[in-house]
Amino acid sequence: MLNTSAGTPAAPHVPSGTATRALAPDLARGIMLLAIAFAHAPLFVTAVDRGGAVANEISEIFLLLFVNNHARPMFAFLFGYALVQLMNRQQQRGDDWVTTRRLLRRRGWWLVVIGFAHMALLVPIDILAVYGLAAVLVAGTLKQGDAALLWMAGLTLVPATILMGLAMWYPMTQDISTYTAGSIAAGTTSPWDLFVGRLEGWPLTVPFGVLVVIPGVLLGIWVARRRVLDEPADHRNFLVRASVTTTILSLAGAVPAALIQSGVWAAPSDIALLAAAIAQPLTGYFGGIGMAGIIGLIALKAGRARHGLTIAIQALGQRSMSLYLFQSLAFVVVFYPYGLGLQDDLGLAGATGVAIVTWLISLLLADLMRRAGHRGPAEILLRRLAYRRRRAR
Repeated sequence: MLNTSAGTPAAPHVPSGTATRALAPDLARGIMLLAIAFAHAPLFVTAVDRGGAVANEISEIFLLLFVNNHARPMFAFLFGYALVQLMNRQQQRGDDWVTTRRLLRRRGWWLVVIGFAHMALLVPIDILAVYGLAAVLVAGTLKQGDAALLWMAGLTLVPATILMGLAMWYPMTQDISTYTAGSIAAGTTSPWDLFVGRLEGWPLTVPFGVLVVIPGVLLGIWVARRRVLDEPADHRNFLVRASVTTTILSLAGAVPAALIQSGVWAAPSDIALLAAAIAQPLTGYFGGIGMAGIIGLIALKAGRARHGLTIAIQALGQRSMSLYLFQSLAFVVVFYPYGLGLQDDLGLAGATGVAIVTWLISLLLADLMRRAGHRGPAEILLRRLAYRRRRAR
């Protein structure tokens, strides 16, 4: 998403064509869209237990362990990584720091505008505005020292984890499904009422979302300075250690909440319930970053012989904002009453299946755009808006 990268730091300027791009960040962004689809699709159904019980239970365990509070940190991490790539590209072209910072913030504000339109016209769950505002806020940190960057990441991690933990804890105390609690299904609500509800909630959800993603963005900036995903072969040992450690931590932190929410742990104490609700999002930050690291390792092998699937996923990562918007459109068409209206007919497993199909269609569309030499409509729009002031000068 928000693919703002095209160059790499500390290297001579090269054209921003596909052939010159590092593979791992684009692969990570492409696979990230699948994680986002897994996270969002279940929120569109009105009854997560509709359909086969076994299939729903398997889907629930998978989502609780590997997707919930993992997709967002991965997204945030890659966004921070891309900010550094964009900064380096601009400075390779001769821009000074002040000019580059203005560009980053201008892009951020335009993302807020695009995110608002996305929320108003399609779905209430938008991440573009969140990351746009995050870019505005963290642009100045790109020149901060490593120690200051890590301190800020650590300090913001505390309130972010508490907020997410409380958001999990309350529905768990009420024996409410995570997906039901966070549902954005239309139900019987009219399009107008949905629109009004989105406008009312947006000013509150965006600041909340920014606080939650800031730690991951800052860590992405820190890692990007070391070119870990740009040059995974040079950082293989670090990637292996980091990926294994963070994945184990994330699974260990997710298991208690998964056992409670799936009903296996039937009567946890109040303290255990709160601890599980806090541990899941806290370790989810590590899990999301670990997922990016695993993809970096995959890129080492995939880069030696780029087969059709690798090329298609890379193309998807390069057009991630356009295809993220396509996801929202697809979910509206499939689930909402003024589309196919399947929100009442598909349970958790069905929604997970819709997520997979939507991602596969996105993959096809991205590859078709690659073959046609088309950058992606949202990427083109953002670039034109962000660079318009410079051209006017």
